[in-house]
Amino acid sequence: MSDILYKHESYEIIGACMEVHRELGGGMAEAIYQAAAKEEFGERSIPHQSEQELRVFYKGVELSPRYRPDFLCYDQIIVEFKAITEILPEHEAQLFNYLRITKHQLGILVNFGKRSLETKRIALTR
Repeated sequence: MSDILYKHESYEIIGACMEVHRELGGGMAEAIYQAAAKEEFGERSIPHQSEQELRVFYKGVELSPRYRPDFLCYDQIIVEFKAITEILPEHEAQLFNYLRITKHQLGILVNFGKRSLETKRIALTR
């Protein structure tokens, strides 16, 4: 039996995003959801940094361009927001690649573009 990676932290992040969606509804610009989530994360004392520069590696060499996720929560979980009609495999692959090149283990893809909030946990497995 395997444990879920960062189970409690993921629950807290997704709960905060659900509150944002419940308050604002679907269909707004991604930047609106990011600003609201920043407030909600703060109210819930969820450690977070917005658009924090993360190091990127290629064959073990650090590259000068940096990746800036929408949020880095708990210094461990990359959180990417979308405001689209549906999450596509390309969005999941993009987040997986962000995890791979930054060496983080878990990402959460959050889509505010639908009537109900949509979330996907993406884990980097070895």
